[in-house]
Amino acid sequence: MEQNGRVNETIIQMKNVTKNFESAGKVKEVVAPFDLEVKENEFVVLFGPGQSGKTTLINLIAGLELPTEGEVLVDGKKVEEPGPDRGVVYQTTALFPFCTVMGNVEFGPKSQGIDKKTRRERAKYFIDLVGLQGFEKAYPNKLSGGMRQRVGIARAYCNDPKVMLLDEPFGHLDAQTRYMMEEELEKIWEKEKRTVVFVTNNIEEAVYLADRIILLTNCPTRIKEEYIVDLPRPRNYVDPAFLELRQRILDNTDDTL
Repeated sequence: MEQNGRVNETIIQMKNVTKNFESAGKVKEVVAPFDLEVKENEFVVLFGPGQSGKTTLINLIAGLELPTEGEVLVDGKKVEEPGPDRGVVYQTTALFPFCTVMGNVEFGPKSQGIDKKTRRERAKYFIDLVGLQGFEKAYPNKLSGGMRQRVGIARAYCNDPKVMLLDEPFGHLDAQTRYMMEEELEKIWEKEKRTVVFVTNNIEEAVYLADRIILLTNCPTRIKEEYIVDLPRPRNYVDPAFLELRQRILDNTDDTL
């Protein structure tokens, strides 16, 4: 597959994956038999109604959940637990409140035993990349919601993962900050390529960010449709082609149950 002028190898594979959860003696199927491939440096958005199993799919790739059946592979290796090859950013970024911005961003490399000079240089690079230069010594309680999410993104990138997993990272932000963060994330991804799987239930966000949109059904989730977003970057929210694709996806989206 050629993506944005690059010939890419498959990095993520989900093969016949199902996921069931048991509660009060009842079994609920959240993920129906599910097959997905994501290419190197591809930006894939999982889009679907609320409670459709999107977070479960992210957790399966992250190794935080194991499939009931089937298997998940990252870079050819079966996923059986979390690992530094997968960076995860959630809607509520769990920053360490007792650590500064620098302390949070360098935490992963520090845990891996990387020497102070090297990890500080790496952390500083990603702090600057997400636009937080000058805030290295600030603590999370002094940062806005958008700034905390920038720290979370920098922290995930600083571990040098092959895959970035983002689960509605801007869902709690106000509309203006959300638009700004979408633009910033797109710039960061263009500068520091990674394979990205991004979850959202916001259609504008999906079309703005994605190389490919995976439209999901209601729970138990299946792939209803795939859309290649062949629009030039950076994208314009009011471009006729943007609006046409947006409406086409919305017309095919399941209602929230």
